[in-house]
Amino acid sequence: MATNAIAPALATARESAAPSVSVVMPCLDEEATVGVCVAKAREWLRRSAVPGEVIVVDNGSTDRSVELAEAAGARVVHERRRGYGQAYLRGFAEARGDFVVMGDSDDTYDFTDLSRLIEPLKHGADMVIGNRFAGGISPGAMPWAHRYIGSPVINFVIRLFFGTRIGDSQSGLRAFRRTIADDLRLRSAGMELASEMIVSAARAGLRIAEVPASYNVRRGESKLNTLRDGWRHVRYLLVAAPDFLFTVPGLLMVLAGLLATGVSFAAPAGIQLGALTWQPVFAGTILTAIGVNALLFGVVAKLYGFSRGLVKEDRWLRLYRRWFRLEPLLGLASASFIVGVAIEVLLLAVWTSGAEGGHLQLAALAQTLLIVGAELGMTGFLAMTVAAPDVAAPDPARDQ
Repeated sequence: MATNAIAPALATARESAAPSVSVVMPCLDEEATVGVCVAKAREWLRRSAVPGEVIVVDNGSTDRSVELAEAAGARVVHERRRGYGQAYLRGFAEARGDFVVMGDSDDTYDFTDLSRLIEPLKHGADMVIGNRFAGGISPGAMPWAHRYIGSPVINFVIRLFFGTRIGDSQSGLRAFRRTIADDLRLRSAGMELASEMIVSAARAGLRIAEVPASYNVRRGESKLNTLRDGWRHVRYLLVAAPDFLFTVPGLLMVLAGLLATGVSFAAPAGIQLGALTWQPVFAGTILTAIGVNALLFGVVAKLYGFSRGLVKEDRWLRLYRRWFRLEPLLGLASASFIVGVAIEVLLLAVWTSGAEGGHLQLAALAQTLLIVGAELGMTGFLAMTVAAPDVAAPDPARDQ
């Protein structure tokens, strides 16, 4: 009796004193599995003789999840702000271990063998991801659309946008050094936290490793919404890559617009397409104006991201910071606007004189120059605003 009573106390003391590993689990109404997950994680800590702690972040459970997690030996913290990301951010802030292991409390991941996640961290890796495709997915554990469409697409986008080759970017079983938390600067409130961790680690130049991890059928109701959460991942990746969201499409549209404008001057009567006649002059104006706007958005987004520490400096950003300044932009805007107005005045004089010829191409060119000039001028002031450093608080000592 005495031995049985002392053993849990010794285990609790070992876990609470200078933990080496913190296992963090988010929880929202997981009474069927949270106790099992906590027990498995604690058993691994005991068996491996690793000083550690198990933290369950309750995200507003209305069932017995909190009671069962505490009974299993977890330290439960509460996060009122709803969201997968919010729960994890709170758990990361509470973690005291040198290494942080994260995993869902729905018993889909195996917490009885976390050594394979920890070992790469001991040999230089900064983050380790459990690859479910390499470790084995139980029949029925992952929907067909997630397995063959969602995850591969997001993996491809991450590789294309950020140059990081990850086999399972959406795995929820991961481990990382707690010291890299400041480098990651995580802030996502929802499921897109999984993508943000990889993007932030890649931008910070951290070493990411993958190890096989099994994935089992979930017990209980899933909180995942395929369309909503999938879109949140894609949306985050697009916003995090302004070059692909704005700059590349903008450049392509500008080139297409200039080509259409050139064709309109070369073929004033339009291009015959069967019984239809296509007049590319309108396409030239529209594509050029939208393309320039997209390019300017890309520059502003990148300057803003850099000023807030969200984007790493590269050669394009250095070019933007050197040349994308208010005064040169105002000069270009003024020149574009003046030329556009001059063409409009010339055309007005021609039309009022009764001369023949519509001069549609020149009118479209004038409108394009006016629009581009306005865009350049307004974007110059916008860039100066969003890229400006934060204003320092006044120093009372200096004012005396």
